[in-house]
Amino acid sequence: MDNVVVKDTKFGKGLFAARDIKKDEVVADFSGGKIYKAEKISDLPKEVADHAVQFGEHEWIDTGTSGRYINHSCEPNCGIKGKFTVVAMRDLKKGEEIRTDYEMHEDADWRMNCECGAKSCRKVIGAYKNMPDSIREKYKGYISDWLIEKYK
Repeated sequence: MDNVVVKDTKFGKGLFAARDIKKDEVVADFSGGKIYKAEKISDLPKEVADHAVQFGEHEWIDTGTSGRYINHSCEPNCGIKGKFTVVAMRDLKKGEEIRTDYEMHEDADWRMNCECGAKSCRKVIGAYKNMPDSIREKYKGYISDWLIEKYK
């Protein structure tokens, strides 16, 4: 996509706005990526597990493109539409880092100590099932469809 660029961050690589991006504009799309199936994410190769997006109970997808460098934040500026599309949750300025809350699309066995630096940092990130209801409400419209279906 011409609206994003990969740069180095304190967490490794990150994805940044290459220009101003409007709310709900697509910033990454995992459609057409390589699909992986496993009982749990820890069964996947580390390189895949670190960058893939979960889209089913035992399914992950990795495009190998710039979208795989989206970092986490407990105060994200982007979310998921459908199962594979990352969109801006608000207008973004050129140079701003693209960040999602990984719990918007993950419901697996992994956990991550969070160091996002947000005022509302939850300190440990993992499965969607652990996301507080107040956060789910805040993210309404930006959570992966497969999780919305699973937790109806």
